[in-house]
Amino acid sequence: MNVVIFNILNFILNIAWFIVIASAIFSWLYAFNVVNSNNQFIATIGRSLYQLTEPMYRPIRRFLPNFGGVDLSPIVVLVIIFALQQVLFYVLIQMPAGL
Repeated sequence: MNVVIFNILNFILNIAWFIVIASAIFSWLYAFNVVNSNNQFIATIGRSLYQLTEPMYRPIRRFLPNFGGVDLSPIVVLVIIFALQQVLFYVLIQMPAGL
């Protein structure tokens, strides 16, 4: 049962990881005008990624200093996700096999 819970939590963290990566790539494409910002499909993707990632970024941005145009909050979120995955793995390893 514990392995199932671990797998579900790890899957959720993996999805969050890929959403953060997709958001960062999309923001670069948008900033350098690689994608057409007037396209409604592109705008919908951007809005969705923003709504999914902003709740993760906002608390971190309060503590990070302002680096001008560089936003380091996605990197911090990725480090936090990685740390959570490592903690979950460690907890799973430490559990007795019968549980």
